[in-house]
Order: sequence, then C-alpha cells, then structure tokens
Amino acid sequence: MVFRTLVGCFLLALTFFLGTLEDSSVAAQGRPAAPRQAIPRTSDGKPNLQGIWRVENSAAVSLLDHGASLNGRPGRSVVDGGSIPYQPWAVARQAEHYANRATADPMATCFLPGVPRIMYLDYPFHIFQTRDAVAITFEWSQVFRVIHVNGTPPVDGIEFWMGDSRGRWQGDTLVVNVTNHNDKTWFDAAGNFHSEQLKLEERFTLRDADTLQYDVTVEDPKVFTRAWKMSMPLYRQKGLDRILEYQCQAEIEEANGDFERDTRTWYPKK
Repeated sequence: MVFRTLVGCFLLALTFFLGTLEDSSVAAQGRPAAPRQAIPRTSDGKPNLQGIWRVENSAAVSLLDHGASLNGRPGRSVVDGGSIPYQPWAVARQAEHYANRATADPMATCFLPGVPRIMYLDYPFHIFQTRDAVAITFEWSQVFRVIHVNGTPPVDGIEFWMGDSRGRWQGDTLVVNVTNHNDKTWFDAAGNFHSEQLKLEERFTLRDADTLQYDVTVEDPKVFTRAWKMSMPLYRQKGLDRILEYQCQAEIEEANGDFERDTRTWYPKK
C-alpha cells in the first residue's frame, strides 16, 4: 500500500516536471505557450470586445476612497497611488465642487457625463465592433461613443461633451486617445474635475472572455501637476440580452411632478 502510494506520487511529480519542461522548450524555440484561457476573437483576429459590460465598483461616486452616503455605496480608490495630483488652486476648486455637489454636478441636471465617467456609471453598456470602428451604446440616456480605429485624425477646434475618440490596436489591447473635451464634465460625483486641456489614453484589454480591464491615463497641465492613472475591471453581463432604457431628464421631470404619465392609448383596444 505504501509502495503504491509512493509510486503514484512519483508519477504525478514526473508528469508535472515534463509539462514544465515542455513549456520551457516551447518558449526557448520562440513559440508562445498555449494560453491558459483563450479570449474571443473577431474574424480578423482582433480581441472581440463585443457584448454588454458593467463595473462593479462605485468609482462614479468618487474615484478615491470614500464612505457610504445617501445615494452612493462606499468604495476603494481606483486611482494609482490613492490621490489625484491637483495644482494648489485646483484643490480649492474641487473642495468647492464637493460642498455644492448636490446641485453643481452637471449630471444633477442631466448633462452628459463625459469620458471617462460614462464608462464607470452604475449602468451597463453595449460594445459593438467592426474593422473600422468600435461603438459603445450606454443605458444611461442612450448616450453613445464611436471610437474610430481606421486611422482618421480627430477634428480640430471643436469641443465635445464626450470628447473625440480615436483608437488603434497595440497587440491585443485597444488603445484610445480622447481629445477635444469641454471643461464642464466631472470625473465623479465628488467634484473631481478637469479643464478643456484634458487628454486621455484609455486601454481596453481582455483578461479573459468575461473580464475587460479598463485603464485610463489622465493628462491636463492646467489642473494637475503630472499625469495620473485609474484602473478597474469591467464585467460581462451574461444575464442581459440587451441594454434597457434610462432617460435622465424624463425621470427628473416625473419626480418633480412636471408631467404625468399618459394613459396607454397606443395599445389596441379590446
């Protein structure tokens, strides 16, 4: 009995050793070892980002460590190093925004969230992908983004609420440069902000079939002392076959009593 146990252990160790040796031999020949888990790909070999995704953090409440509030969950910082490198004047401006956030937040009156905030709102979004473009439609007010990946340059001299997104593939990572922002959007509900000089580099990388890593490098020499980075995973929403509808302005008007719902006159009468 003891002998058979020892033989079994020896064979198991030998199998592991031979497998490791094979992987090393493959690497030495310049051929990559087989991936632990294959990621989905399009017909042209690019990682297939298509599907419905959503964050599971509360970065939309604040990018930094924060406690629970009436309308927000607590959460940990998604910013590398745990702090945003504001210039001294901008520290005071952010504090002012925070104090008045209930009314000062542009989203409080349904202005567009901007990029990157739209990517980590607590609403799902749907990615579509072609050879020339990656389109993202969002449940929040049916906002959309189009990321051109065909080499066309950004427009010049026009500021957009959602910026101007131009992408390229860097290996298996979609790298997106977003420029032409206005200075009216915030990064979160805590009043973290930027100027019209904001430039973003987004990186979308599939970790596996159901996890999309989202990294953003932020540059704005008018507001920050240096570039800084935020990172978070996005998760595939397998239980959704489509995104639903949330119309911010309609919800505000109904809550304020500005209109009443009409009877369902569009249904066929019995």
